[in-house]
Amino acid sequence: MSQLPDSASETLALTCALINRASVSPDDAGCQSLMLARLEKLGFRTEMLPFEDVSNFLAVYGDEGPLFVFAGHTDVVPPGPLDEWHSDPFEARIDGDLLYGRGAADMKGSLAAMITATERFLAQTPAPAGRIGFLITSDEEADAVNGTVRVMETLNRRGQKIDWCLVGEPSSSQRLGDVVRVGRRGSLNARLTIRGIQGHVAYPADADNPIHRALPALAELTATHWDAGNAFFPATSMQISNIHGGTGATNVIPGQLELLFNFRFSTESTESTLKERTEAILNRHGLNYEINWSLSGQPFLTTGGELIPAVQQAIRNRCGIDTELSTSGGTSDGRFIAPTGTQVVELGPCNETIHKLNECTSVSELETLSAVYTDILSLLLGPENHE
Repeated sequence: MSQLPDSASETLALTCALINRASVSPDDAGCQSLMLARLEKLGFRTEMLPFEDVSNFLAVYGDEGPLFVFAGHTDVVPPGPLDEWHSDPFEARIDGDLLYGRGAADMKGSLAAMITATERFLAQTPAPAGRIGFLITSDEEADAVNGTVRVMETLNRRGQKIDWCLVGEPSSSQRLGDVVRVGRRGSLNARLTIRGIQGHVAYPADADNPIHRALPALAELTATHWDAGNAFFPATSMQISNIHGGTGATNVIPGQLELLFNFRFSTESTESTLKERTEAILNRHGLNYEINWSLSGQPFLTTGGELIPAVQQAIRNRCGIDTELSTSGGTSDGRFIAPTGTQVVELGPCNETIHKLNECTSVSELETLSAVYTDILSLLLGPENHE
C-alpha cells in the first residue's frame, strides 16, 4: 500500500484498511469486523445475521424515535486480470488525489464515510432525536439472495421498521453529489428454450430449425413498445443478452435454441403484464417453447418525506450544487428495503470506474462525502428535531 500521508483523514485511513481486505463476493474477509469494532465503541448494539455463506450485520444506536439506516455492502466484484492493474487491487494505492483499489468507489469509500460521519455526529449530538442503524451485507455483488433481502425478512418478522435509508452506492456522475438515486427500475429475467427437430442441413424438410422459427418472434419482441415511461422512469426496455443454438457443426440443423433476455421496467409496467405480453407473442408465432422467469427486483421510487430534502440540503451545504434526482442505472439492495415503506436514496462517490480495472475514487471527495453524511444525520436527527 502507498504510505498514508500524515494528514490522512480517518475516512481515508479506514477506506484503505477496507480495500486491503480481498472481500470478493460473498467473502467479507474481515471488513465487517473493522466496522463493528468502531460502532461498538460508539455504543451501538450489534447483531450478526449470517445466512449460508454470507456475512450480514445489523447495528442500532438509540432506543426510540425514527430509525435512520446506512445500508451497504462489503463485498466487491473480482478484480479481473491482475497484470492489467497499475498495482495490486487489494493494496490501496494513493496517487495525487486518487485512491486506487477494488472497492474504492463501490463501495468501501462510502462505508468508511458512513462510519466517520456517525462518529462525528455522535460526538456533537450524543442524544439524537431518533435512532441510527447500519445494515451491511457481503452479498450485493453476486446472487443477492442471502444478504439484505434475508435481513429485511428478519426485520419484517420482528415488526421492526426503517424510516429512512441511505444506500452508499456510487451514484455521482461527474462530481460528488451531482446525482442521487431516488428509485430504480425493476429487473425481470427470462430463460427461453425453443425446441425444433435436429437434422442434416441437406434435408431441411426432415428437420425443424428452431433458429428460423424464432427469428420473427424475436424481431417482434425487440421491436415492441412496452410503455412510454413516466416523469420518474424511462421507458421499459427489453434486451437479449445471450443466445445459443447448434452443435458447432455447419451441416447440422440444431434441435433447440436457448436464449436469455432481460426487462428493465418502469412503474408503468408490471411483472405480470410483461410476462403475459411476451408469452402472447411467442404463442402467436406458434413456437414450441419453455420459458423460465426470475425477478431480480420490483421498481421502487421515493418521492415525498423528509429524507430527500435533507440530502439535497446537505449536498448544497458541502458541495455547493443542486443535485439531480435520478432513477437510472442498474439495481441495488434498495429494492429490498423500499417495499416496506422506507424512504430510500442512494448517495455515494463517482461511478466512472466501478467494476473496471484500476477502480479509483477521489481522496478529497471521500472526506466531503463523510461531511455530507454528517449533515444528513444532523438535519434528520439533530437536537432541533426533538419534540
